[in-house]
Amino acid sequence: MKTQIQNQPFDKIPVSPEWCFKNVRSTEQWTHGYHRYPAKFLPNLVKKLIEDYTIPTDTVVDFFAGCGTTLVEAKVHGRESIGVDINPVAELITNAKINPIDPKKLEIKFQNLIKKFDDFEPKDYSKIQLHDRIDYWFSPKHKYKIAFLYEKILSLRDKTAKEFFLVSLSHILKNCSKWLQSSTKPQIDPDKNPTDPFVAFKKHTKQMIKRNEEFYNQLSENNFLQTSCEIRLEDARRTSLQSCSVGAIITSPPYVTSYEYADIHQLTAYWYEYITDLQGFRKNFIGTFYSLNQNTKVESELGQKIVNQLLKKDKRKAKEVANYFTEMQAVATEMHRVLRVDGHACLVIGNTTFLGVKVKSAEVFADFLNTLDFDMIEIIKRSIPFKLIPTIRDKQTGKFAKLESKNSKLVYPEEYILIAKKK
Repeated sequence: MKTQIQNQPFDKIPVSPEWCFKNVRSTEQWTHGYHRYPAKFLPNLVKKLIEDYTIPTDTVVDFFAGCGTTLVEAKVHGRESIGVDINPVAELITNAKINPIDPKKLEIKFQNLIKKFDDFEPKDYSKIQLHDRIDYWFSPKHKYKIAFLYEKILSLRDKTAKEFFLVSLSHILKNCSKWLQSSTKPQIDPDKNPTDPFVAFKKHTKQMIKRNEEFYNQLSENNFLQTSCEIRLEDARRTSLQSCSVGAIITSPPYVTSYEYADIHQLTAYWYEYITDLQGFRKNFIGTFYSLNQNTKVESELGQKIVNQLLKKDKRKAKEVANYFTEMQAVATEMHRVLRVDGHACLVIGNTTFLGVKVKSAEVFADFLNTLDFDMIEIIKRSIPFKLIPTIRDKQTGKFAKLESKNSKLVYPEEYILIAKKK
């Protein structure tokens, strides 16, 4: 069921069952399960958007590519695609996911790699100089093995294979660290018994090899192996995409102050030397309070009303939300620039509540699109059965909480799909 625009409030739009994908777990198909990633796009949702709102000649773009779900699905459908993300960890993961390797060649490289485990000597790595945060998260015996693995993977000449194994190593870092396994927030678990890196790497790589073969064979069968597909390390507010060159945008912008991606991916960022300063890294991300500025003006009447309500309760939170709205307006402007006439922008975005104030992000973004010469042709409401996002927030503090807390409430039980067409 598709809801036509009738100026009705978003919260009055009925949930569309065909877009909920209940009891569907597609995140392990193809290469989607290579690496854990918060707030993953549901592949079935992307698949349906591609089939409903693109044509075979379209170039599909994801402005917040994350771990590459849109690009993988675009390639399976034979659509050329480009992803943009400011996070180098996302770039690495996506590159591995969109570039399948000949299964026989990959298996040989894997066997050669694990044979080198016999050469490992802890004393060879006992004096290795690494960022002090690595010592905070890892015990010496696990740190030495990870350093060994990293060194051996970097020595590979094949760039695609190197990225494949680096993604596997990146995925297991949390398992092999003191990081509380059930938490997306960086916190030590004093009772955790971290997994042995060699065991974890071998197990996860075998799973990735199986998925790689399925993806490779599917693309080969449909003659899509050479379909153009790339990820660019860029800011969604200022991309290198050519004007009017994109047939469709399929993306899910970051939810307002829901995740600090820089914090979540710090283990990989430190090990792979993407960063030396976590605080500086944080400031590049949209939807983070670390990029906070003092401006509370928003170019949306509804957005300004929300900010004004928050100003009466929490000035810092009001500035965070105002900053988010301003940055998302810049993204909307960039989307309009790169889309061709009659091209579709498909955005999946949810609302939330802070301190009793409804933060209607979907409605505000719709405002931005309407002022940019877009026609809003459909608004679809869906429930979120499996999306990996924080879903509980304390009503008094606004912080994420456990369901059993007496003040807890659902944060993102539903989300909206905005379908707009460039005039």
